Amino acid sequence: MKTSRSLHIMCSIPVFCWITATVLEHMLTTEQRGELPKTLTDMYSHFLLVQKKRKKNKYHEGHETSPQELTEADREVLLKLGRLAFEHLEKGNIMFYQEDLEQCGLDVTEASVYSGVCTEIFKRECVIFQKPVYCFVHLSIQEFLAAVYMFHCHTNRKTKVVVDLLSIDWKESPLNVFLKTAMKKSLQSKNGHLDLFVCFLHGLCLESNQRLLVGLLGQTEISPGTIQRVINNLNEMNSHEISPDRSINIFHCLMEMNDLSVHQEIQEFLMSENRSEKKLSEIQCSALAFMVQMSEEVLDELDLQKYNTSWQGRQRLIPAVRNCRKARLTQCGLSETHCEVVASALKSNPSHLTELDMCNNKLQDSSVKLLCAGLESPNCHLETLRLKDCGLSEISCDYLAAALKSNPSYPRVLDLSGDYNNLQDSGVNHLCVLLENPRCQFETLRLSHCDLSERSCEALSSGLSSQTSNLRELDLSNSNLKDSGVKLLSEGLKSPHCTLETLSLSGCLITEEGCTSLASALSSNPSHLRELDLSYNHPGDSGMKLLSAGLKDPGWRLDTLRVEPAGVRWLRPGLRKYSCQLTIDTNTVDTNLQLSDNNRKVTHVEEVQSYPDHPDRFDGSFQLLCRNGLTGRCYWEVEWRGWSDVSLSYRGITRKGNNQNCWFGWNDQSWSLWFNDTDPYSVSYNKIKTPISSSSVSNRAAVYVDCPAGTLSFYRVSSDTLIHLHTFNTTFTQTLYPGFRVWSPGSSVSLC
Repeated sequence: MKTSRSLHIMCSIPVFCWITATVLEHMLTTEQRGELPKTLTDMYSHFLLVQKKRKKNKYHEGHETSPQELTEADREVLLKLGRLAFEHLEKGNIMFYQEDLEQCGLDVTEASVYSGVCTEIFKRECVIFQKPVYCFVHLSIQEFLAAVYMFHCHTNRKTKVVVDLLSIDWKESPLNVFLKTAMKKSLQSKNGHLDLFVCFLHGLCLESNQRLLVGLLGQTEISPGTIQRVINNLNEMNSHEISPDRSINIFHCLMEMNDLSVHQEIQEFLMSENRSEKKLSEIQCSALAFMVQMSEEVLDELDLQKYNTSWQGRQRLIPAVRNCRKARLTQCGLSETHCEVVASALKSNPSHLTELDMCNNKLQDSSVKLLCAGLESPNCHLETLRLKDCGLSEISCDYLAAALKSNPSYPRVLDLSGDYNNLQDSGVNHLCVLLENPRCQFETLRLSHCDLSERSCEALSSGLSSQTSNLRELDLSNSNLKDSGVKLLSEGLKSPHCTLETLSLSGCLITEEGCTSLASALSSNPSHLRELDLSYNHPGDSGMKLLSAGLKDPGWRLDTLRVEPAGVRWLRPGLRKYSCQLTIDTNTVDTNLQLSDNNRKVTHVEEVQSYPDHPDRFDGSFQLLCRNGLTGRCYWEVEWRGWSDVSLSYRGITRKGNNQNCWFGWNDQSWSLWFNDTDPYSVSYNKIKTPISSSSVSNRAAVYVDCPAGTLSFYRVSSDTLIHLHTFNTTFTQTLYPGFRVWSPGSSVSLC
């Protein structure tokens, strides 16, 4: 049984064990043993024949016939049962009344006499109900008979039945088209009620099953070419708008057709030492997700960015979260459907997930609400939850607070940072209430780039001074707290109940007044804080002096103080305070790019420019780099026309030839934002291009990079407003250089 995954996974169902035992007992104790079943369709086909034989023996009917032979009466009853099974499967019904049977031409008395199909797999209940109710012993038997009936209708050109299923104008549709349309319909089902039915439909294509059920299906001839077209359709099935759980059924259908190629490819992939080099197709990703779920070993980490596949392929891998400890689902276009899958992983028993990173997905509040259904589960034991730059609002915070309040197993790390999150003060207030909850286990709270104000500081201060506070790390970087906010926060730091060890207030518009408040708080409660980050502020000489003195004070536990860079320039609100002046490196400019406006504008021209030869020059890719090697935090803006992109790249990127290895964003050396007048925005990294929806188009774009933090963000500039487009979170291993690509003649990019 273990040699066939499709059979082995069904062994957790008692009824299937009974079916299997019935078939194997018959095959192993008779002369007609043959090859043992390898697929579900094979198993159920044999079961149908075994029941037919048992019926014949029970009622001492006629002379011995081959197992495949059916009397006309048997055939009629089985097809009528199939019709009943199919019509009610479509409606989602598993129970039927006598009038339902009669509508399909079934006589209840006759049906109870005919074959084991009726006496064994079709039963009657009247204990609860006022009149007899009929059902198949198990839904899988109903699904199998429904598939047999539908295949019979297709083979025998019963047009109306097929048209009703497919909802298309069908006239002698080829088998591959029929099955493709049936598969599409099953994928559209939210609850998957047609999944196994479609698997059986595909399994009935095999010659072995056709031979077993010839008495029901009739004589059919399916050419090898048709079978291959069916397999090709499954391999190429596009289901990016469908739940990844539904997509796995495509893989199951391949298994039912005895096509083990995808399964074998994934086995080889798992044993390979160079997995990152192997490009996975979407169907391979579905197979991998299924195999991870079925594995007896729990996967330590699932990081979607480490798989070489399309973003649709990454989405198909998401069901694997049900059998892993750490899941990194960053930057892969998660939707509500995907959040439902993640929530089901958090609710499963047992739930293995301890760390969940969903950063840089446009989840919005509706998706967070679905996710919270998993967080509320008593089976959830999540310790780390990262929702950075996920488009959350104060409503999301309300959902999270309610979910975490109802679950005694709190996450220890909660990251809601990012300027794409719009938490506002009211949202932070919801979270701060949790800090005062005795069951709260928060040790790390990250709210950087969240544009918080004094009200948030007041709520956080109250939480820090709570007797139940376990908070050890608080990150409020790049928020406009100002001195007034820091003063309120310092009241919480003074509390003897405050156990904070790390506090980041980098880029929070703090002057010497705020530093004075912090120094006073640390003098009052010097026993906990070990690390304080005040970089990108303006502490002034007096603020520096106070904090430096405290650093030397043996009564303080502070051992790390960051204040550089410092200066009055950092008191400007927003990201523009990190503006830097860029200079184009003329030795890198492709010869089809023309420089103008003091070398601040680059235009794609058809005339080859007479630049001197240089080993750093791009040749054929219409690209250039700037001279500036970036450190710290940097921000700049560009104006664009036509088809262009703005990028960051390592210096060692390939320069020669117009091929994908050279293109910005098409390798692991560079990250890129693409512009196009007709299809405005998309981002790319390492050959993965992700489209970005935006309500309007502006010909001005901005880039912000925090090199030590590994954060790269792109924005659309509308007047003085920055509208977030996308953020990459990574670890930069080399110095970054800004670059541009100007794709088509007449297109241009200008440094602002």
